[in-house]
Amino acid sequence: MSLEFTVCSSQLKENMKKQSEALKGLLKGLEEQHEYIVKNDVFKMESCVEKIQKHNQNIANLELERRSILKEELKQKTMSGLIEEIDDKDLEKTFRDIQKLINEVKLQKDTNELLIRQGMVFTNKMLMILNPDRQAKTYNGYGKIR
Repeated sequence: MSLEFTVCSSQLKENMKKQSEALKGLLKGLEEQHEYIVKNDVFKMESCVEKIQKHNQNIANLELERRSILKEELKQKTMSGLIEEIDDKDLEKTFRDIQKLINEVKLQKDTNELLIRQGMVFTNKMLMILNPDRQAKTYNGYGKIR
C-alpha cells in the first residue's frame, strides 16, 4: 500500500466511525418517534421530525465526505471490495456495523410509516362516519353504489 492510500485508509476509518455514530443517532430518533406514534402523542411526534432531519443531513454530509476521500478508488471498485483490499479488521467491523445499522434504520422507518398510515386510515374512516356524504346515491353499470 502506498503512503497516499494509507492516509486515505485512516481518513476513511475516521469517517466511517462518524457515520456509524450518526446512524445510531438517527435510529434513536426514529425509535423515539415510534414511541410517540404508539402513544398517539402528535405534538411530541412532530418534535422528533426536526431531530430526524438533522441526523439525515449529518449523514448526507458524511457520505459526501466519504465519497470525496475515495473519489478515485470507487471508480474501479465497490465499497465492499475496497474494504476487503484494505484488509483492516477494525474497518471491516465498522463497515459491517454500518450496514447493520442501515438495515435497522430502514426497518424502523418503514414501521413508523406503516403505523402513521394506519392511523390516517382510521381517522379518515371515523370522519366519514361522523360526516357522511350527503349526495344522492346512484348505481353504476356493475350494480355498485357511487
